[in-house]
Amino acid sequence: MVFVQRPRFTWQLRTRSIALGERTLVMGILNVTPDSFAEDGAYLQATAAVEHGVSMLDQGGDLIDIGGESTRPGASPISTQEEQSRVLPVIEAILRERPASVLSIDTYHAETARAAIAAGAEIVNDVSGFKWDPDLPRACADLRCGLILMHTRGRPNEWRTQPPFAQNEVVPLVKSGLAQSLERALAAGIDRSRVVLDPGYGFGKAYDNNYPLLAHQDELLELGQPLLAGVSRKSFLGRTLARAPERNLSPASAASTNSPEIPPDIPPQARGNATLAATTAAILAGASIVRVHEVRPALEAASIADAILSAR
Repeated sequence: MVFVQRPRFTWQLRTRSIALGERTLVMGILNVTPDSFAEDGAYLQATAAVEHGVSMLDQGGDLIDIGGESTRPGASPISTQEEQSRVLPVIEAILRERPASVLSIDTYHAETARAAIAAGAEIVNDVSGFKWDPDLPRACADLRCGLILMHTRGRPNEWRTQPPFAQNEVVPLVKSGLAQSLERALAAGIDRSRVVLDPGYGFGKAYDNNYPLLAHQDELLELGQPLLAGVSRKSFLGRTLARAPERNLSPASAASTNSPEIPPDIPPQARGNATLAATTAAILAGASIVRVHEVRPALEAASIADAILSAR
């Protein structure tokens, strides 16, 4: 079996640079929302959010990604004022406690990006790939921050009714979409050294469409940018586990449904082992950064994957 050697890359952020490719960086997820698919509002209160963010840093997390608006399937947009009221106090408080920490703002709003960077964030993580707010490319160029551009197909309120890709279409369409996002960034005057690309697992990809994307993720490296992979607790993992009761993969925890169109599922909190398997696969397929809910297990998995890559 041949694993992917990740290219070395110096990622330019707002005030510093980070070496990518030498070892996997672990980004902890901090959703300051009442309706996250994976945490169910556990960190909506600023105090709880700050404690969790600091805890992930103390566990060894390299970066923390803070989001104030849910992008779960079916989610409704909120105002930028509400988004900022959730995330800005958390950014400021974490930086007071851990001044050297590297924080990312998960937003597609130019106004929120500007406010979060002013509060001390180093990176803008745009799940839309510069498609939902036409002012965001120029804002990021002006801010001279690090940037993550994700591939997204449609909007959250469309995902449940979208037809799936044909399996052989997934990678070419994601690659083309990411190339377009990268071109928007370059056209806005953003240097390549600031851009990381994210395949967007689960974002407009039907459940089994995510597996060919993961299996051929290395093809996205042809775009010339480092990759971030976020497979943590994703629904495609839960669907796969729920389809395998003959192997006793938590069949009792599979959600029941009366609709033949919605397959049974394993709840997000029971997808930890599956997350580690998919995260390891993503690293071996070229991801330089992994975005996860549980930092310590991901660090251990990344250590093993990195050792495998080093042994080549």
